[in-house]
Order: sequence, then structure tokens, then C-alpha cells
Amino acid sequence: MPGFGLLVDDFDDGVRDPATWSGSYGDIVEVGGRARVPCTTAYSAYASAAAYTLAGSQIACRVYPPAAGGAGVEALAEVLVLSSVGGTDAGFSLNLVTGLLHLISRTGYGDPNEVALIYSPSAHAWVRLREGAGTLAWDTSADGATWTTRRSATSPAWVAEANLEVILAGHRDSGAGDYAEFDNFNLLRKTTVGAVARNAPTLTSLARTGPVLSGS
Repeated sequence: MPGFGLLVDDFDDGVRDPATWSGSYGDIVEVGGRARVPCTTAYSAYASAAAYTLAGSQIACRVYPPAAGGAGVEALAEVLVLSSVGGTDAGFSLNLVTGLLHLISRTGYGDPNEVALIYSPSAHAWVRLREGAGTLAWDTSADGATWTTRRSATSPAWVAEANLEVILAGHRDSGAGDYAEFDNFNLLRKTTVGAVARNAPTLTSLARTGPVLSGS
């Protein structure tokens, strides 16, 4: 079964890859080397097929959030792995109305152990959800190279299923329509001598460079 680590896109060709993002919905486009997702009262997302597993794998990307734009409750940019059961998912939900980045692992649309961080556009520019050896970890990074683990938890059983989907989504309850943008999906950076190179990480490289997991 393919892991999410095999799903890679730099969004540089100006065209949504219909194979990689076959489940997409809404008026999404690629503009300026980024995936652009409307943040309106409708629902829009770049979405993969429901054909991957998170066990021993990861999702990661650069996030450019929408403006709050007068929304009353939420103006969201989200990076989520969805299970086949509605309301059972995990990942990141950034709400520009509250200024909070939510690190979630929900069952029945709820997560009693949710972690909410005061959003920093620099420190939380990149997000990564990774699974290994029965532990799920939520990481953030300023540059896509050096990562900090913000939450870790025992992996729910569903992360090993082979029909998971990832979405890069936008939505707001009200206010002026805007968009969220995403870039470099699973294209992390590593420092090399005299240069910064982008590379699609392997599980070996993740084990070598990823931070040590700690309790939530």
C-alpha cells in the first residue's frame, strides 16, 4: 500500500495534477508556483485519492493562510488526513479569526486532547504530520529544514488503513472571500554545503533528521 510520502508536488507547472489530486473540489488553481484554494463560504480543497496510508509515512507542506477578512467565527487553512469515517481525521487547522493553529486528532469531530498554538507566520510556516513506530507527531518549521515537534500521541488505529486521503483546504463562515495557498507538498529542505536543496524525504532521512518525539 502506498504511503503519503510518495505523494509529492511543487505546484510549479500551473496545472493541477489530475492523478495526484484526483479528489479535489471547488475552484482551485495553481498560480505562481503554489496551490491556491478559495477561502469562501463554500468548501474547496486540493484532495488526493483515498488510496494512501499514514503508517510509517508523512504529509508536509508550506502554508500561506488567508486573511481573516471580516469572518465572524472562522477563516481556515487546513492540512488534514481524512479517514473513511466522517469526523475522524488528523492534521492542522489554522483559524485566522482566532489566530490559533490547532493540532488535531479527531474522532466523531472531537479531540479532547487538541493542542492550540498562537499562530506565528514565521515559526509555523511549514507543517508536518508524521507517523512512526506507533506514534503520531505534529511538527512545525520556519524553513522546511529544521523542525520542532509541537505534539505527539499514540497513533490511532486508522492511520494504518490503506484508503486515507489528504486535503489542503480553505473555508470561512462569513466575510470577504480570499484564498489559502500551499506549496512544496512533501518537498522538504535540507542544508547542504554552500546551498539549500529541496528533496523528497525517505523514511530513512526522516528517522535521521526528524526531532525526537516527546509527550504531548
